Amino acid sequence: MIYRLLGRTGVRVAPLALGTMNFGDPTPESDALAILQRAIDAGINLVDTANSYNRGESERILGQALRQSSLRDKVVLATKVYNRVGDGPNDEGLSRLHILRACEDSLRRLQTDHIDLYQLHRPPPANLPQDEVLRALDDLVRAGKVRYIGTSTFPAWKIMEGLAISQQQSLARYISEQPPYNLLDRRAENEIIPLCQQHGLAVLPWSPLAMGILAGRYAGQAAPPLDSRAGRWGGVVRDRLTRRGLQVGEQIVHLAAERGLSASQLALLWLKDQPGVTAPIIGPRTLAQLEDALGVLERSFDPADIPVFDALVHPGNAVSDFYNSNEWMKARIHDGA
Repeated sequence: MIYRLLGRTGVRVAPLALGTMNFGDPTPESDALAILQRAIDAGINLVDTANSYNRGESERILGQALRQSSLRDKVVLATKVYNRVGDGPNDEGLSRLHILRACEDSLRRLQTDHIDLYQLHRPPPANLPQDEVLRALDDLVRAGKVRYIGTSTFPAWKIMEGLAISQQQSLARYISEQPPYNLLDRRAENEIIPLCQQHGLAVLPWSPLAMGILAGRYAGQAAPPLDSRAGRWGGVVRDRLTRRGLQVGEQIVHLAAERGLSASQLALLWLKDQPGVTAPIIGPRTLAQLEDALGVLERSFDPADIPVFDALVHPGNAVSDFYNSNEWMKARIHDGA
């Protein structure tokens, strides 16, 4: 397997990362442990979670598994902070107070003395200067509790502002961005990807299979399956099931069959080999889903298929809205038009 650099850090990671949002719900702990072990055995070494996933259960299960198996030093352990984790007024956001408290809580649940990649789950609001955020993160790095810092679902200008502040004030610097990026929503290609390429940030796309649309999960369904992400969560997640998005998903199923791949493998392969991408974050619910994804680890996307995919969704465009879980993106895509 050819490992890729995590931005300009010198750290090498596999071309797929393991996301653990399903750990604890709906994936039971015993299955989660099997998924983690299999992924590491296959060479995946970047494991991503968040303090808000399943009310901390994802971190707890992951920490317990890494300690029991003595695999902590085998992985680049990533988690996130931002979302609400309690009932108090300071139990969310990116204030210095919350970041420092949340980091301690994550370290305890993960049963480790340091986090390799500590990411901001969403950008700070307009009334919170990034200076405060970056100084808190810098203190964690200097204390040895965090190795590197990164962002998730940030606008390009906010990342650039953060890089400038870090340079001006000699603070820890963002080394990665986690954007929503898949064939149905290619808007990251407009500014995020070029910025990351120019300034040496790793790109770790989330929802690479468009929550299953590109795996054929919703093909021929009058309503989302009850155990699907759209069926379980509804709201902004269900809003991503646009007419055009579902049509593209069905076309991927046919293209994959012609190439001897599953639809999810073909969609993942396309994203894995897109310019600037470091490692898409897969989030298997079952061991079978993980095995399917592992089939692309050492394969390459056929360049002859680039115009085929570009014809489905033009570069930089979107037919489904994966930025609709944040406030800063004003554009909305309702029907794929």
